[in-house]
Amino acid sequence: MEVPRLGVKSKRCLQPTPHGFSFFFKVFPSQDPLDRADFNAVEYINTLFPTEQSLANIDEVVNKIRLKIRRLDDNIRTVVRGQTNVGQDGRQVKEITRDIKQLDHAKRHLTTSITTLNHLHMLAGGVDSLEAMTRRRQYGEVANLLQGVMNVLEHFHRYMGIPQIRQLSERVKAAQTELGQQILADFEEAFPSQGTKRPGGPSNVLRDACLIANILDPRIKQEIIKKFIKQHLSEYLVLFQENQDVAWLDKIDRRYAWIKRQLVDYEEKYGRMFPREWYMAERIAVEFCHITRTELAKIMRTRAKEIEVKLLLFAIQRTTNFEGFLAKRFSGCTLTDGTLKKPESPPASTNPFLEDEAAPEMEELAMEKGDSEQPKKPKAPDNPFHGIVSKCFEPHLYVYIESQDKNLGELIDRFVADFKAQGPPKPSMDEGGAVLPSCADLFVYYKKCMVQCSQLSTGEPMIALTTIFQKYLQEYAWKILSGNLPKTTSSSGGLTISSLLKEKEGSEVAKFTLEELCLICSILSTAEYCLATTQQLEEKLKEKVDVSLIERINLSGEMDTFSTVISSSIQLLVQDLDAACDPALTAMSKMQWQNVEHVGDQSPYVTSVILHIKQNVPIIRDNLASTRKYFTQFCIKFANSFIPKFITHLFKCKPISMVGAEQLLLDTHSLKMVLLDLPSIGSQVVRKAPASYTKIVVKGMTRAEMILKVVMAPHEPLVVFVDNYIKLLTDCNTETFQKILDMKGLKRSEQSSTLELFRQRLPTPPSGPEGSSSLSLLAPTPEQESSRIRKLEKLIKKRL
Repeated sequence: MEVPRLGVKSKRCLQPTPHGFSFFFKVFPSQDPLDRADFNAVEYINTLFPTEQSLANIDEVVNKIRLKIRRLDDNIRTVVRGQTNVGQDGRQVKEITRDIKQLDHAKRHLTTSITTLNHLHMLAGGVDSLEAMTRRRQYGEVANLLQGVMNVLEHFHRYMGIPQIRQLSERVKAAQTELGQQILADFEEAFPSQGTKRPGGPSNVLRDACLIANILDPRIKQEIIKKFIKQHLSEYLVLFQENQDVAWLDKIDRRYAWIKRQLVDYEEKYGRMFPREWYMAERIAVEFCHITRTELAKIMRTRAKEIEVKLLLFAIQRTTNFEGFLAKRFSGCTLTDGTLKKPESPPASTNPFLEDEAAPEMEELAMEKGDSEQPKKPKAPDNPFHGIVSKCFEPHLYVYIESQDKNLGELIDRFVADFKAQGPPKPSMDEGGAVLPSCADLFVYYKKCMVQCSQLSTGEPMIALTTIFQKYLQEYAWKILSGNLPKTTSSSGGLTISSLLKEKEGSEVAKFTLEELCLICSILSTAEYCLATTQQLEEKLKEKVDVSLIERINLSGEMDTFSTVISSSIQLLVQDLDAACDPALTAMSKMQWQNVEHVGDQSPYVTSVILHIKQNVPIIRDNLASTRKYFTQFCIKFANSFIPKFITHLFKCKPISMVGAEQLLLDTHSLKMVLLDLPSIGSQVVRKAPASYTKIVVKGMTRAEMILKVVMAPHEPLVVFVDNYIKLLTDCNTETFQKILDMKGLKRSEQSSTLELFRQRLPTPPSGPEGSSSLSLLAPTPEQESSRIRKLEKLIKKRL
């Protein structure tokens, strides 16, 4: 039931009923503020205690109110008990429920009033005690009392409009201000800004003052920390000022030894004076680092001409070691000024040769050739102090970059000299095509430089070092690789027919010697290694450099250079084998094919071509065993070069008799079989040739076979001849058709009419009415059944 807004005043009457005695109430209007639903505890307390002097009888008032609460509790219990016998009287129950609610309001208001009175009493007394203790510097008691007063004051936050409450709040603030000024004065006296004299030991008063500073305005705590650290490091500024001999880089160890002694001294004398959560030892170390970085930067600007690379690296190494010492001792939780950031964890790398450095010393180099097979070592945790001092060396890293430029130049010169002195790699079927050891040495040195530079800076110096890397990758590619590729020489002249006939197996040699072939393969393998490793180097540089500079790391030009070396090497191998076959093809084109009287075994020129293929290809294959894809490229390029050249020389064979054409067709088939077997020729392990290569050989050599079949076909009737040419060669080029006619030895008058018919038949598809009735070379006429083409096919089958 809703509580009435009017106050109630209950009169209890005892009256006999059929069910026994029962209670009933008569409700009268009441002026008692405790009975009101909108009771205001503060206003009620103000009426009871209009002045501070009236607070003297607060205990008496509180006792009266507690007595009244007990009486109300008794009334409530009596009413509840009495209503157990009058459950049927609904109206009386409703009235009683309403009265109980009114009584609950009164009780709650009384409780609130008492709580508020207690808080007010505590606040008033606490403020008085706080002011007295502050004057007496009783910081230990003040620390506990101040926090309690502030907590109590929170309860009166909504009542600051009341003058008495506002006055107490202002007294608390004044006490806090006085405490802050007093504590700062105490610390100034104990640790004066001027001079280096320090007290003999920690003060209990100052220790308690620190506890108070935790409660006061944070600026008080910051000021205390600032004053103490400044006084603690004042000696450092004197001992290592710029004009002192110990201030230079060669004695940088003394700076770090000094601060280590000071940290020990702090722990012994003042470790218990400051709260642990102030991290004073770490703050001292961090401020030392900031001062050191500033002082070193200043002195290095002044004496920049005296900085040598060894001195610079020595100072950087000692500094990074000290930063590592800080990381082991402190957490870095005080580095919140935004001037430094914790280094980001680089993404996991699949780089097979540039593993994350495992040694803390910059001089140590973890990489060895083939360490891609070694298990990765766990990463060291990030160092939040990395760069806190060593960043001052960054403007002077040009000394380091220039030194690396000079060192790499000398390294390349040494590679060139070693190659000249030692000569090309010795041919060996076990080690042929091996990567030149100089390239591994180059990338080992690259890693050392990259690791060092990334420890010094991940900014612009890394970009400068990348430029140096690019320069010497290019130099290595041209001076060591391209510069040592064998030079091609002019051909020694074509072979005559008689010399081909007298040729014995093995009497001819390729233009390149065995050593030169092995060298080309070795350079090719080295270029491939450099190409893959350069790509990995680029990835690793991007991991090391600042995120904002990643886009400036680009080694694609150097990778293109190594790709060019690879292409040049393959082209040299192709040209060499191709040129070795040229005399044989020339001899083929100069033979008198119209005088061939019978079809025999393969011609001498075919034997010569096969001989050169068997001499060169196994050497190249074995030396490119580790780079199989480039051997496949070699095979494809050779096929693409040799087959068109063979067809070109085929057209030069004119005129050709029927028997001569049969012999050429037999030779062509022999070359086709050899070319199809070229990738595994001379190998004990027969491996199926790549489909891309087989397709090229089949397409090219089939065209050569079709040319010869057209030459073998009778030129009359002309329509049949022309249609079969179009069907077999699918070549609408008049020039090619003219070459076919020349090979057949037709007279100019016959050629003229044939060419005219050819031009007329070009628009007609091979599947047209006339084309379907034309005779195909594959289905010879009865007169041709006993021709030499049939005999030739039988001979080919017999040889296969």
